[in-house]
Amino acid sequence: MTNHPEQQKPTSAGELKHSGQPPLVRLQSGQMAIALTFDDGPDPRFTPRLLDLLAGSRVPATFFVIASLAVEYPEIIRRMLDEGHAVESHGWTHRHAWLQSSKSASMQVRRAGDELALLSGRAPRWFRPPYGRLRPAMRAAAAAAGQRVALWSRSAVDWGPAAKASQISARLGRVEAGDIILMHDGRNRHNRPAVTLEALPGFLSLLADRGLQATLLPD
Repeated sequence: MTNHPEQQKPTSAGELKHSGQPPLVRLQSGQMAIALTFDDGPDPRFTPRLLDLLAGSRVPATFFVIASLAVEYPEIIRRMLDEGHAVESHGWTHRHAWLQSSKSASMQVRRAGDELALLSGRAPRWFRPPYGRLRPAMRAAAAAAGQRVALWSRSAVDWGPAAKASQISARLGRVEAGDIILMHDGRNRHNRPAVTLEALPGFLSLLADRGLQATLLPD
């Protein structure tokens, strides 16, 4: 079975030649902070349950939403914002960067930014490419829109056969200060958000014991 792209190195050196800031992979050192990030939503079945869980723990998160789904479920986007979470761009759809032309890849970034700005009242500050795969046209489009690329330093691997609650809990238990954690609230074929929701409560209760504080990505 082919590995899910997010299990591979997020991007290659050759794809990062575009001028501008490098992708954010970790938070600033010296802080006892971590960032919870969720991709591939909003999902009408799982995202509200996740928001309930985050509200109960008073934990903020950054949601990298698929903009075409955000347009379909604007009430979930409004709830995210009303509850203090950040809504950022994961592209218009979830097309792999390498399976489309540069023009199409650039359009995915631009259209997502435009639609999310209309929905949320502000343009996204961050862009996370689907599967963590970049090409120069996407970086250029994001930079032109004032968006910086955000990747991650630790994945919960909450997709495919490795997405068992005990395994996700073990991976989350190894989180360290500065980590940007990749999880999913949207199904998008291989994701297992129901299992993520099963594993998260224990992890959230562990944060305070370890002196870690969840925060949004920096402006």
